Amino acid sequence: MAPGHVAYGLGAQYGLRITAETVLAWERGVALPDERELKALAGVLWCAPGELLSEASTLREHRVARGMSPEDLARAVGMAPAAYLRIEESGRWRGNERQASALCTALDLSAAQFLTATGRNEELAELLNRAVTTRWQAYVKPVAKLVPLDRVLVEDVLAQLHADYQALTVSTLSWSSTGRDAAGAEGGTGQDFLDRVVEQFWRTAGL
Repeated sequence: MAPGHVAYGLGAQYGLRITAETVLAWERGVALPDERELKALAGVLWCAPGELLSEASTLREHRVARGMSPEDLARAVGMAPAAYLRIEESGRWRGNERQASALCTALDLSAAQFLTATGRNEELAELLNRAVTTRWQAYVKPVAKLVPLDRVLVEDVLAQLHADYQALTVSTLSWSSTGRDAAGAEGGTGQDFLDRVVEQFWRTAGL
């Protein structure tokens, strides 16, 4: 179907005044349809809305890909629709651990996808950096509160990451001629570990 055909279908079937130029902009990724337009576009193209999206990264994209309305998702999560919409619009999660678990179930999100969709990767990275460079035990509770994972698993992962980082710093210092720590060593291996600590966290957790 040419962009003009799609635009005609959107108007004829859904009453949307969309130009062929707009459809072309959607195809090129320089503009994005709103939720109503996306659902109509999927109808015209005989597919699911999720099939028209690249890999979902926001709560709205995950919800649309699952074909859920904000009201239905809010009900599944256990919060008022207006409260959920504020979260979706801000990209910051405000719910509790039980609601986070319900959200992951409703949208079929992995723990890593949940953190990305709720804008909490930077917060996790900061906690993990502190955990591996100081006393990891002090960060079990904050990390477990942030990620929808079993606390025992969080303990095991933090202990392993701490051990891996400490072993790395020791091995780096053993061959470093400058005597600097791993984060400042010529090879930068300690800093590399810290830069990838979120990725290391999910890998160690088996997710």
